[in-house]
Amino acid sequence: MKTTMTRRDFLAATAASGAALVMSHRAEAGPFKTKLYKSLIGKPTEKTLASWKEAGFTGMETNASSVSPDEAAKSREIAEKLGMKIHSVLRGWTNFNSPKPDVVEQDIASVETALKAAKGYGADAVLLVPCRTGGMPMPEPWEFDIEFDEKTGHIKKVAAGDNSQYDKYIAAHNHATDTSRAAVRKLIPVAEKTGVVIALENVWNNLWVKPAIFRNFVASFDNPWVRAYFDIGNHVKYAPSEEWIRVLGKLIVKCHVKDFKLNPDGHGGKFCDIRDGSVDWPAVRKQLDAVGYNGWMTIEGSGRLSLEEKNRRLDLIIASK
Repeated sequence: MKTTMTRRDFLAATAASGAALVMSHRAEAGPFKTKLYKSLIGKPTEKTLASWKEAGFTGMETNASSVSPDEAAKSREIAEKLGMKIHSVLRGWTNFNSPKPDVVEQDIASVETALKAAKGYGADAVLLVPCRTGGMPMPEPWEFDIEFDEKTGHIKKVAAGDNSQYDKYIAAHNHATDTSRAAVRKLIPVAEKTGVVIALENVWNNLWVKPAIFRNFVASFDNPWVRAYFDIGNHVKYAPSEEWIRVLGKLIVKCHVKDFKLNPDGHGGKFCDIRDGSVDWPAVRKQLDAVGYNGWMTIEGSGRLSLEEKNRRLDLIIASK
């Protein structure tokens, strides 16, 4: 029997098929708006990059931060030939709070070198921990209750009750904030020229240990070339990882993937392989999506796991499982 399709029928059929196509793409995209990429930390040799690629990774954060731009460019060529991306350079700890001006200037120069190397690698960020402090009384991680001046970033109190026992720590913290700001500001023109973000991290350095004050420190630069590098496992002892992500929000430019197992009482603990600790990974994935983080997830640690197992576990994290 011959049938005739009217214009109305055609439009209805087209709309239905279009809706089905949209739903299909949504299903393929999964429940998240953002995309995360898999990376590890190492030196960019052809052998290493090839083995990582075979295991399922697409990126590297290199800890070779003191190479020349030309050397870095050669590594970039190797990576790109393999379909890999060197996305970040790990500079690590500096001593911007040192009382010795020559030490501070030397460390500023080393970060300049790392920024120029990052440009050669084709990376878009350098991980920088401005300084660290310690050796004086300070609250336990679960005791921190920080009050600070939002304009200066200076701490007023670090715990409930009498804070006189923490006077030296408060003074050291405020000094570190001021000297770190001064040093990083000197580096901003280099960051802008190279097109590489200064990604500040507060890794176990007893500074900016709560989300609000770390956000205040990073945001105080009010500059797109200074942002936050967030390590998902480093700060579980201070606050849940998803809370850090919510508070830091759009300031986050890179993420390290690490896990930490809290003791049963929630006080103290130890690092462990990813997905074996206290990080609520589904909550982390959802919060990364909520703040609009599209970027690299670089595993740090978990050295006991094979490349294949690291890849499998990172796939589960990205899938919110």
